[in-house]
Amino acid sequence: MKDIIRTKIHLSLRMLTIPFKVSFKHASAERSVTESVLVEAKTSGGEVGYGESCPRSYVTGETLSTVHEFFNPFQKDIEEKVSDVDTMKEWISQHQESIEKNPAAWCAIELALLDVFAKAEQVSVEQLLGLPPITGDFIYTAILGDSIDEVFNQQFLQYRSMEFTDFKIKLSGNLERDQSKIAVLNNNNNDKLRVRFDANNLWQDIDEAADYLKRLDYPFFAIEEPLASKEIPDLSKLAEQIKSKSILDESLISASQFVRLEGIGPGRWIINVRISKMGGILRSLEIVNLARQRNIPVIIGAQVGETSLLTRAALTVANASRDVLIAQEGAFGTLLLKEDICHPSLMFGKGGKLGVKEHKFHQLSGFGLEVDSGSFIEESKS
Repeated sequence: MKDIIRTKIHLSLRMLTIPFKVSFKHASAERSVTESVLVEAKTSGGEVGYGESCPRSYVTGETLSTVHEFFNPFQKDIEEKVSDVDTMKEWISQHQESIEKNPAAWCAIELALLDVFAKAEQVSVEQLLGLPPITGDFIYTAILGDSIDEVFNQQFLQYRSMEFTDFKIKLSGNLERDQSKIAVLNNNNNDKLRVRFDANNLWQDIDEAADYLKRLDYPFFAIEEPLASKEIPDLSKLAEQIKSKSILDESLISASQFVRLEGIGPGRWIINVRISKMGGILRSLEIVNLARQRNIPVIIGAQVGETSLLTRAALTVANASRDVLIAQEGAFGTLLLKEDICHPSLMFGKGGKLGVKEHKFHQLSGFGLEVDSGSFIEESKS
């Protein structure tokens, strides 16, 4: 193994702009192009690592501008003090408050560092972190945005033709429109499906939300982020009224927030662990461990527009979470993006399955992906 303790690392931040093949809409946003950042980490020995994140104002309060504001003052300090995983962990512990406020910004940096450290030692990221090697298959959820009826129906049938049975459906708040979505499900062997809804904080009032969801008259097993308040007691009351699980996404973005769950709605929670939202692999693994201790299942989620970099990073966490993992999102690759900057492009296939044998990335150093920025990356203007 190469000794990289004294290896000088240089970081650079870039914007990542890739058009979608189709636009994607939900109650909080609509986009037709990625809104992401890419961090590149280079060592004096010539190794290069990459990290990605997707800052979202409605998730963590971050934007592309706030990522710059985090990166610029800390860049030199990280380059001077971080040279391996141990010094990275030490830096994290000394900057917890800043990272807590800027998890997506830190995510891209952390992933780039882990990638380059692992490449320098000629091991996988899993080996670098002492995690189990990635093996087996990963099964992804079909995700349907808030599209017009014709598009929704077409996309649903495409997923079913690929033998998907696990679905996440974005609600609009327009009852007639959402009932049309339910009609599509009911007309297509819905007894074979497992469905969860995502409301993206649609409702202010618990009773209004409960009434709406009951009027949909569909046996969904969980509802994600129905309330604008994002308050745990409110979400617990709603879950009790509708006899369903409550998926916490924007309502839980760090380990420090687990205290809010203590003694409230036991058995009602599912946590959506999105790598960018949580602030990288290490913070995501901490969330999973805390969920495991409380017998709370997790979904390894994704941000719309992720490239295969974040898909690959999520596999590290999903693989270490199989005992509590109930669903996985993402792996759209060039099914959604006009072009993926990674080779191979990690995408689900029939039945939502992504198998590692066909890709070989898990046998290579770092994340095992080749990154070609092409014309979709813009230099950061600090």
